[in-house]
Amino acid sequence: MARAVLPLTVLALCLVALGLSGSSSANAIAGRKMVRVYELKMGDFSIRITNWGATLMSVILPDSKGNLADVVLGYDTVAEYVNGTAYFGGLIGRVANRIANARFTLDGKTYRLFRNDGSNSLHGGHRGFSKVIWTVKEHVAGGDSPCITLYYHSFDGEQGFPGDLDVYVTYELPRPYVLAVRMNATARGKATPVNLAHHAYWNLAGEGSGSVLAETVRLHASRYTPVDAATLIPTGRIAPVAGTPYDFLRAARVGARVGAVPGGVSGYDTNYAVDGGERRLRPVAAVRDGATGRAMELWADQPGVQFYTSNGLAGVRGKGGKVYGRYGALCLETQGFPDAVNHPSFPSQIVRPGQVYEHNMVFKFTF
Repeated sequence: MARAVLPLTVLALCLVALGLSGSSSANAIAGRKMVRVYELKMGDFSIRITNWGATLMSVILPDSKGNLADVVLGYDTVAEYVNGTAYFGGLIGRVANRIANARFTLDGKTYRLFRNDGSNSLHGGHRGFSKVIWTVKEHVAGGDSPCITLYYHSFDGEQGFPGDLDVYVTYELPRPYVLAVRMNATARGKATPVNLAHHAYWNLAGEGSGSVLAETVRLHASRYTPVDAATLIPTGRIAPVAGTPYDFLRAARVGARVGAVPGGVSGYDTNYAVDGGERRLRPVAAVRDGATGRAMELWADQPGVQFYTSNGLAGVRGKGGKVYGRYGALCLETQGFPDAVNHPSFPSQIVRPGQVYEHNMVFKFTF
C-alpha cells in the first residue's frame, strides 16, 4: 500500500539533512511546515500533488477500454521525492535547464550560482524550487473545477540568484480530461532571470509499463537550439529541424531516429523553438500510445519546449516497486531557451522589479 504522506517528525529530519536553508532559524521554520498530498478529482480523471516541490505525483485516466492507469512516473511516498534526483513531476526554478559555467552578468554585475551539473547550474541549483516546501493557498478537491494553488517565496541570493521572488503555481481540472498548469512569479527589489518549467515524466501506456519508443510524437517546432555535445549548453544558433533526427513536424515514433541523434547521446534532450510566436497559448506537442489509445495534446505560451526521452533513467525504483529504465518516459518541458541569460539573441527571461512572469500549460487527454 502506498504511504502518501511522510510523518512530520521524520520529514523534518530529512529536510534538515538536506540542508534546506543556510541558517538554523530557517531550518526551524522549515521543520514546522507540514508536507501533505492533495487530490483533485473529476469522475474517473484525477491527479495528486504534494507541496514538496509543488510536485505532480500522479495523473490517472482511462484508456480506450476504460482501464485506469497512472501515466506519470514517480514515487509512492513524499520521502522518496525528498531523496530523489530525477525531478519527477517537480516545479523547476528559479531557472530551469542549464546556465553555462553557473554564472551570468546582469546590469553590470556578475552573479555566481551553485554548480550541480559539472561546471554548470541545472534546474535552479542544488536546492531549486522542486526541493523546497511550498505553501498551499487554496485547495478545492472536487466540483466543477477542482484546483490547488501553491506559493513559494524565493529569497534574494537563493542559490546565487538576485532579488526576492514571489512564485505561484495552480493545478486545475477545468473540464473532463484537461489539466491546466498556471505559473507566475513577481520580482521584488532586483531584476532576475526567471524560467519555470514543469518536469512530468509521461508514459501514456502507464508508468512502469516499459519504453515509450513506440509512442508517436508530433512537435510544432520547425527549429531547435543546437548544443555543445560535451556540456549540453546551446551554441547560440537556432537551426532548422528539416533533414535532421530532430524533425517531428509530422507525427513519428519516438524511437524512429533516436539512434541517429548526434553526440553519442542515443536519445533526445533537446530544446525546440515552438512555432507561432513567443508568448501566446498555442499547440506545442501531441503524443499518442497506440496500444491503449491514450493521447495527449500540449498547449503552452513559452518560446521553447525541452523534449527529453529519459536517457538518464537507469534502474530507478518507482511506484509499487516498479523499476524505471532508459526511455521509460518522455518529458515535454515548455520553457524559455536554455542559458538565455548568456545569449542576448535568445528571447529574454529577465524579470524586472514589479514585473510578473507568466507561464501557462494545458494538457488535453483523449482515449
